[in-house]
Amino acid sequence: MFYAYGMSITLRYADTREQGAAILNDAFMKVFDNIKKYDPQRPFKPWLRRIIINTAIDHFHREQKQVSWIDQDYNEALLIDDEKIISGITYQEIIEMLQELPPAYRTVFNLYVIEGFTHEEVADTLGISVGT
Repeated sequence: MFYAYGMSITLRYADTREQGAAILNDAFMKVFDNIKKYDPQRPFKPWLRRIIINTAIDHFHREQKQVSWIDQDYNEALLIDDEKIISGITYQEIIEMLQELPPAYRTVFNLYVIEGFTHEEVADTLGISVGT
């Protein structure tokens, strides 16, 4: 029932569809293991989403071998400021582009842009400096 919803989240964090499915499988195992902690008075989807995101972050930490972080000033110079390009991109193309990013950048992008974390929350979650 929640497979498509979960995959839509994990694909933003994963290198491949298979990796996304593995992350989702781990997340579902956490859901089943912790279902007694779920409060039925609250909506289920946000609780599930948080578990999926945390599982993706855990996966990132396990897979992270050596990450080369680029300074924020350099990163900002790489941004393309052309709204016409962005408006013509499909969801699938965005997912494919996200999957081309190195895992560290993909995770930061997802946490900040998609999930709405602050810079401080992203830095704290990933164990990096805010400037990075």
